Amino acid sequence: MSSSKTPAVSLTSTDRFNNRELSWLAFNTRVLEEAMNKHHPLLERVRFLSISAANLDEFYMVRVAGLKGQERAGVSTVSQDGLSPSQQLEAINEAAQRLMVEQQRIWVVLKDALSDEGIKVLNRDELSTRDKKWLDSYFMDHIFPVLIPLAIDPAHPFPFIPNLGFSLVMLLKQRNSGQMLRALLPIPHLLTRFVRLPGASIRFIPIEELVVLFLDRLFPSYDPVQIANFRLIRDSEMEIDEEAEDLVRTFESALKRRRRGSVIRLSVNMDIPEDLETLVMDAIGVEEDDVFRLSGILGMADLSKLIVKERPDLQFEPFIARFPERVRDFGGNVFEAIRKKDLVVHHPYESFDVVVQFVRQAARDPKVVAIKQTLYRTSNDSPIVEALIEAAELGKSVTAMVELKARFDEEANIRWARDLERAGVQVIYGFMDKKTHAKVNLVVRREGKGLSSYVHYGTGNYHPITAKVYTDLSLFTRDPKLCADATRLFNYMTGYAKPEGMEKLAFSPITLRDSLLEYIDAEIKNAKAGKPAGIWAKMNSVVDVTMIDALYKASQAGVKIYLVVRGICCLRPGVKGLSENIQVKSIVGRFLEHARIVAFANGQELPSREAKLYISSADWMSRNLDRRVETLVPIENPTVHRQVLDEIMALNIKDTQQSWMLTSDGRYERVVEKGGVNVHHYLMNNVSLSGLGSKQGKVKTKSKSKPKKKRS
Repeated sequence: MSSSKTPAVSLTSTDRFNNRELSWLAFNTRVLEEAMNKHHPLLERVRFLSISAANLDEFYMVRVAGLKGQERAGVSTVSQDGLSPSQQLEAINEAAQRLMVEQQRIWVVLKDALSDEGIKVLNRDELSTRDKKWLDSYFMDHIFPVLIPLAIDPAHPFPFIPNLGFSLVMLLKQRNSGQMLRALLPIPHLLTRFVRLPGASIRFIPIEELVVLFLDRLFPSYDPVQIANFRLIRDSEMEIDEEAEDLVRTFESALKRRRRGSVIRLSVNMDIPEDLETLVMDAIGVEEDDVFRLSGILGMADLSKLIVKERPDLQFEPFIARFPERVRDFGGNVFEAIRKKDLVVHHPYESFDVVVQFVRQAARDPKVVAIKQTLYRTSNDSPIVEALIEAAELGKSVTAMVELKARFDEEANIRWARDLERAGVQVIYGFMDKKTHAKVNLVVRREGKGLSSYVHYGTGNYHPITAKVYTDLSLFTRDPKLCADATRLFNYMTGYAKPEGMEKLAFSPITLRDSLLEYIDAEIKNAKAGKPAGIWAKMNSVVDVTMIDALYKASQAGVKIYLVVRGICCLRPGVKGLSENIQVKSIVGRFLEHARIVAFANGQELPSREAKLYISSADWMSRNLDRRVETLVPIENPTVHRQVLDEIMALNIKDTQQSWMLTSDGRYERVVEKGGVNVHHYLMNNVSLSGLGSKQGKVKTKSKSKPKKKRS
């Protein structure tokens, strides 16, 4: 779309922003579009559909729940784009309804395609006599014992249905008396959603279809008159006592309260009888605007259960991450490799095992005296946590900064904190009023007559599972200044004392925002002086008003700006007189883009060695810049600089196979170009500069990719 058709927007107008919530829904629509991308294997398309549904559930549990809370409280404060909570909710429900209808349409297409490939999802009318006989036994052995059929009458009030609860609601008729009975049958979460039938072929039946098939076992002497399914979503927000003395105890009780949050979305069958729908709506207290009537299957997040191992031909080819040759050059000794020079590991293309080895070797190295580690999210069987426990048991000083407020991972983090404490780890829970989102691991080692430090800064979590599908960067360095800054940052997190004398590291909530604004202002000055001026940045979300306005001012000054923003983007690019020099793209593909990178031209054309380059744990959102502990880490080693800027960042900009361009009116248009670059495929098949080690110069790598000219 041509920006010349868009009216000029001033730096004081609310029209200069896209709505945050609608921008997120646009992102989830891009995820859903991948379910129709025939370049992906069929079961991966099913996975994208499942992901889009799970994303939407979480969006309602968190974002919509927050807006509803504001609406109930009578909050009239408008969003940065000028909408009240009620106006946003209306727009969200309209967009979400379209999204859910499209999900159902796509499922019909994928279900037929699966059937053609020999993977069938059957309803009860498609079962053979032999199938029913087997299911009869399965039902009585595995399902019947855990179901609780409930009559609904004055003596049996409507029960509490938990968050994401899936249930059948029915009107039954007694065979002898003709008496009518309203009944409910909650389906427990522990039951598998799709029951696989025996035989060589791959066949499933949804649990709701199976239960209806044997309804007479649950309600003997009754015949069904009306049957419908419903699924609800509750508010997941937790009311935390900010003044609580024991943060762990507060979270444990808050997690119990979460399970009884108010209902914010009810999904029902399109053909649900009116009286049954009214029964459910009245019982759970949901408004008409929050009822979504769908013509297909409910709870599409469960479709991932259909991805069967015996059909690898319908999934992405397995990808085995490379182990950096640099570390191999030193016999696997990560510390020796870091001593040689700084190292960046690019996940998932390069193995997360390097991060694990860094901690394990530190735990077992008799020369290591101290380890300090932040933990925001990790896996259930985390090798990182195991290594920290081992280090503490071996007598090392180990400090773990465990963030209890990592949404939906609070319970796991509390459990890990308990295990770490039992092993003798000094566990710190951070700030009451801000999350610790920085990814830092500091190791202190005796070398010679003194102590030397090594530090790992990451853009992603210490999570070996997500590291296989999230694109993230791990920087290992023994730069004395970055190590000293890490020590100061840990002192801030453990003792609350504001660090003085930070030498290279910028961090929120104190210096990160101001540092970014300073770098943007320097580009503005260069542009006004006639020097090359540019900004390349990659992140998950751009929401913060101050940062967006700074980019607008830079654009007006002539700074060329290229943003790769996977998810929410409230900035409007290509608006005449405001953002003509800004382009924004989103990449959605096999891997989830998660690394945060920002580069400033510094008087030279990007990419160049003179560019100021940083990796970060922070997106450009107010919460990251003002209410979290985050890091902005300079990349100075020439090889690492080339890898991050000339390879990773430039290839993201050059990608034409997985990219969507954001238009000035808030729409996303898929880039359609035959051939071209698929950044994920490229990086899967090309060894990075930093990882080459002694093989550097023997393996060709492409670099210096420049962005395409802006389309009009």
